[in-house]
Amino acid sequence: MAKIIPITEHFQHFLAEMKESFWGDLYGQTRQAWQQFFELQSERQRDRFSGWGRYERRRGKRRVYRNGYYERDFVTRFGTIRLRIARTREKSFLPVGLKRFQRRAEEVSLLIREAFLRGISTRQVGRVVATITGETVSAQTVSKLTRDLDEAVRRFHQARLSDDYVYLFLDGVSLRVRRPAGRKQVQMLVAYGIRQDGSRHLLAFLRSQGEGHADWEALLQDLYRRGLEGQSLGLILSDGCAGLAAAIRTVYPRVRHQRCWVHKMRNILEKARKRDYDEVKAGAQAIYRAEGRKQAEAAFRRFRARWQRAYPAMVKRLGRDLPELLSFFAFPRHLWRKLRTTNVIERCFVEVRRRTRPMVCFVNVESVDRIIYSIFQRFNLEWRSRTLNLFTQAA
Repeated sequence: MAKIIPITEHFQHFLAEMKESFWGDLYGQTRQAWQQFFELQSERQRDRFSGWGRYERRRGKRRVYRNGYYERDFVTRFGTIRLRIARTREKSFLPVGLKRFQRRAEEVSLLIREAFLRGISTRQVGRVVATITGETVSAQTVSKLTRDLDEAVRRFHQARLSDDYVYLFLDGVSLRVRRPAGRKQVQMLVAYGIRQDGSRHLLAFLRSQGEGHADWEALLQDLYRRGLEGQSLGLILSDGCAGLAAAIRTVYPRVRHQRCWVHKMRNILEKARKRDYDEVKAGAQAIYRAEGRKQAEAAFRRFRARWQRAYPAMVKRLGRDLPELLSFFAFPRHLWRKLRTTNVIERCFVEVRRRTRPMVCFVNVESVDRIIYSIFQRFNLEWRSRTLNLFTQAA
């Protein structure tokens, strides 16, 4: 058996220095090659325009005179390249591939946008880019480049939807936006759909001041207008928002509605005294963990008999919401756990909060739309090849 020779700290330093030297030389040579390529291209464009080469002489009167060069910095992933741009007395000749007033390669602009969309603040993005390219990018430049996403956001909001979604999850997430009067909370209402084959898609989001009936109806009417008429919809899941429940009855009156048990349990346990907490929790859990709808209704009757006197208002609200809390029993048994909560959409909100936390608060509402779009678009791209197996089994 061959003897393993331990790698010493000195040897590790040697490897690190060798890699740094190799990549440093490679990047330096690449940057120099790009510089020579662009400068030669600029000169050739000038020569073609003038009609003769650099050292050629022609008889007769010249119509085009060379006028030397001017220098211009161009930022690439290999660092900042200072280019000598050839010119005549009438015009200058940017190399093909460089646009007028363009200061950086498109890939560097993409890097700036991607860093911003990953949740890095506009100020920190400049430092990240400076580490790679040597150019310090201001927060204003980052904001300007990210405005290019506005057209993509507009297309997302106007895209047609297929009418083959079977399950629709609805929920909202709260974000902070800076206003002239100070920071304010803005609600982002979100729709998430699952098809019969287990494929899923974040369908829409709508910025609003609250979660009232009119706000949710606007989102649902937008889904309907874009093609989700509900011919295949079997169940709509939501939290306990009364305005949302009313909006569902307005736009999709024939579709079953399931209220989220996680939200309901939170409301129930908020009312429970400390000494009753565990017993109240167990009694409420027995309702949705029952073997079927009849057993769940029997579990509720036992819960009501036990707690009617101690918590009359809480028991009354539970009884009023019970039909919409038990809708999931009408679907295949192996889907019950997935269809009694809005957890699938809450997991998306975890990513939203993680990405937006470094930003503290958004400068304007347009920046809210850009970051939410980018997060949701990444989810949708990832889900193209990944279906929910449980829903596939139900097909």
